[in-house]
Amino acid sequence: MTHFLVTEDNPNGSKLEDVLRTVRADIVRRQVKIIDDESIVAQKVIKNNILILGMLTECIALADDSTKSLDQAYGKSGASPRIGTK
Repeated sequence: MTHFLVTEDNPNGSKLEDVLRTVRADIVRRQVKIIDDESIVAQKVIKNNILILGMLTECIALADDSTKSLDQAYGKSGASPRIGTK
């Protein structure tokens, strides 16, 4: 069973791209709180977060593309898996 994503066992889960968007938004909110901290550690965290945000944005685009491909090939998601072992 997945914790966050939609599956047969977790029909109220989220799409991957939505989970990633939520994580990205959380990082941005946290980033705002440290943006004016000029300490070496804070600056390192800010730099790392900026890189992570870029990677998350790329991951969101990939997840969106997968969802669009599945929607085009099989229609909107329903009760059973569209691909893979059922």
